[in-house]
Amino acid sequence: MAGIIGKKIGMTRVFNEAGKSIPVTVIEAGPCFITQIKSKKVDGYEAIQLGFDEKKEKNTTKPLAKHFSKAGVKPLRILREFRNFQEQEKLSLGGEITVDTFAEGEGVVVSGISKGKGFQGVMKRHGFGGGQQTHGQSDRLRAPGSIGQSSYPSRVFKGMKMPGRMGGDKITLKKRRVIKVIPEKNLILIEGAIPGSVSSIVTIKR
Repeated sequence: MAGIIGKKIGMTRVFNEAGKSIPVTVIEAGPCFITQIKSKKVDGYEAIQLGFDEKKEKNTTKPLAKHFSKAGVKPLRILREFRNFQEQEKLSLGGEITVDTFAEGEGVVVSGISKGKGFQGVMKRHGFGGGQQTHGQSDRLRAPGSIGQSSYPSRVFKGMKMPGRMGGDKITLKKRRVIKVIPEKNLILIEGAIPGSVSSIVTIKR
């Protein structure tokens, strides 16, 4: 498979053979189920739709319930599409995808939604240095400074770095390494930090 869906558990560290500490993110990946196989003839492109995390049938709409019933799987909470897969003829509706499709040392691409920080100022949001702390300044310590000038250009340019809502963006990290795979617990340990809070959904691709 080209990828798998998982849930972020948290961070820890492991030691390699040389005794070096490696920070890792623990992800509960799968089991995922194939809920749809899209073809170029029918859908205009080729992709595999995977479902993850079972939910109650009473919380499922009738169209989705029919969709899952057709695939022969229980209602699932998360659906994602994956392209660039190989050996489509070996895949079948309702097929189970587990974490053992990945191998230790393999390079992966991880995507997730970053933590939402709410409304933040320019120092936290954009890394501004702030105003000077001496020479009589009283309320300019964390202010953005001049943003439009008075005589020219007498306006604020589009794209000016300003205070605003921060976080909650899709972040994709490339060239991450799989440190360890624990198939019996559906766990995969990926080197470094992964975007998102604990229990957030992430996708892992080759």
